[in-house]
This record gives sequence, structure tokens and C-alpha cells, in this order.
Amino acid sequence: MLKNVVWLSGIMAFAHVEEVLERIGQVDLSDSSAWRRAQTWGEQIRALEEGERMAANAVPREVGRPYWREKTTRRMGAAMDGSKIHIRGEGWKELKVGCVFEVEVWPTLDEQTGDLVELGHAVHNSYVAHLGGPEVLGELVWMEAQRRDWERAADTEVLGDGAPWVWNQAMTFFYDSHQVVDWYHGTEHLAHAAGLLEGEGTPAAKRWFKAQETVLFQGHALRIAQQLEEAALDRPPDVAEELCQEAGYFRNNERRMNYLEVREEGWPIGSGMVESGGKQFKARFAGPGMRWSRAGAERLIPVRAAIMSRRFDELWTRVYNSPQN
Repeated sequence: MLKNVVWLSGIMAFAHVEEVLERIGQVDLSDSSAWRRAQTWGEQIRALEEGERMAANAVPREVGRPYWREKTTRRMGAAMDGSKIHIRGEGWKELKVGCVFEVEVWPTLDEQTGDLVELGHAVHNSYVAHLGGPEVLGELVWMEAQRRDWERAADTEVLGDGAPWVWNQAMTFFYDSHQVVDWYHGTEHLAHAAGLLEGEGTPAAKRWFKAQETVLFQGHALRIAQQLEEAALDRPPDVAEELCQEAGYFRNNERRMNYLEVREEGWPIGSGMVESGGKQFKARFAGPGMRWSRAGAERLIPVRAAIMSRRFDELWTRVYNSPQN
């Protein structure tokens, strides 16, 4: 029963754990008792993860990578993003989420043309998360990538939303991987630029967006940046500043926005796999009225990640059978 209590606690609110156990298992266990058990064993899983993180990052990557190992035909990817949970006394804090996945190509309906095309998809996703700075999240993603034999992959990719912290971690841990800005975040910036240029929601803005969307997809982000910089010269200061910010986004991420080429090579161009992970964490930690102590959240986050990664049974066996202090 103990294992199921901790597993349920990683899925639903403790009050719901109490209700499920009573209704289905005829087990009388209060929500506070479920919380205590989840905290105790969540700390054990957290400590196990911490040990693995330290071991995975003990050797510099330039020296420690075993290049001599035989490569497989698998292609793999990693993605990073942020979500928000409420911490008592601190307010809404960012929970940084990482995802490691394999890439498979299969026929997919193209929404624009209606044709079946061969597209890359993220499969076998596994997750890590950290309530704090990006450096630890980067180490956790690298730990998970090593666990999944990243170094034997034939080729690799890193996806992100364009935030500098994502690419800083990518350069530290995955410096030889393809880097791709999530297509949907790119088009969000394009839509904002269209509103600044032509008026939000106007037919002219929609036409500009549609034309430049094609330009962006074809890999000409620099052309868009130059157009926005030129337009900023004769705009009011506040609008000019925002146009320059958007131009900087496209200029700084130009090499990560070769969408047509990347898609034709069978790589995903959307970071839905990590955004889905963020939503799954948020479903457990940011429900109506949920407020967490920092320690309470940190003990349960690895439980939630293990469940999402389909590793809970494995990790439970390891911590349950290990010597307890």
C-alpha cells in the first residue's frame, strides 16, 4: 500500500488520494498521512536523483565522453522550458522542466497542404525538473541524457523557446547538437511584430504575418530582423523599442530557425514534448488553491517526474530496498 500512496500522491491532491484509497481500496488513510508518506519517500527519491546528478556531472564533458563507444542508429533530442508553481512566502516561482526523447519519422498530415509528409516526432519522452536556476536543470537533463545512452545516438537535437538560459545550457552540455527554436514561439514573436507594424488584429497585420511566416519557415530570420530594424527608424520611441527587441530575437536566433531544412531532415521543429511536460507538472502543483512549501515541492517533484517518465516502479524498488538511515 505504501508504494501506491506515494504513486497516487504524485498524480493528485492529497485529499483525492484519501478519497481514492477509501473508495477503491477500502483503506482508511487521511490526507495528512498521505502527505507525510509522500514527503518521506519523495525525499528518498530526490536524494537518489541528486546522487545521480552529481555522478553524471563529475567528469568534464570534453574529457568524459566515451567517443570510442559504438554508435547506434537512434536519433535523440532534448528540450527545456519553464512553468510556474506557487511557493508560500515567495509567490509564483519558475519550475524549469527538461525532456529527453528519441526521434522517429512517420507519415503525417500536413496542416497547410493536406498532404502526407514524412515528419520527425518525439517519442519515449522522459522528464526532469528543478525549482531554481538553470544550471542545475542543465545538469539534470545531462544526467537523464546519459542514462538514456545519449552519447551513442547517431545525431542529436536541442529544442527551446529562444530564452538565453536554454541555449547557455545547450552550449554547456549539448554543444555538438542541432539547436532549434520552437516554431510556435517563433511565430508568436512574428505575430507580435505584425501587430506593432500594422496594428494588432488588422487585415494588414494578418497579411504581413502570413507573408513573413513563409519567409521564416524557409530559414530567412535575418531578413525579418533587418526589416523590423528598418521599420523602427520612423516609429514612435516605444514602438521602435519593441520592434528592435523583436528584431534582436530573430537576429540572435537566426541559426536556430532553419525550419524547412530541419523538418526535411526529419527533426521535430516544435517543443510540444517539453511544454506538455510543463503542463503535467502544473496539473499536480498548480491546481486551484495549491500553495507549497519549497521543501514540500522539492520532495514531490522527483516523484512526479518519475511517474511521467514511466520510471516510478524502478526507482521505488531502488529506494525501498536500499539501507535506510
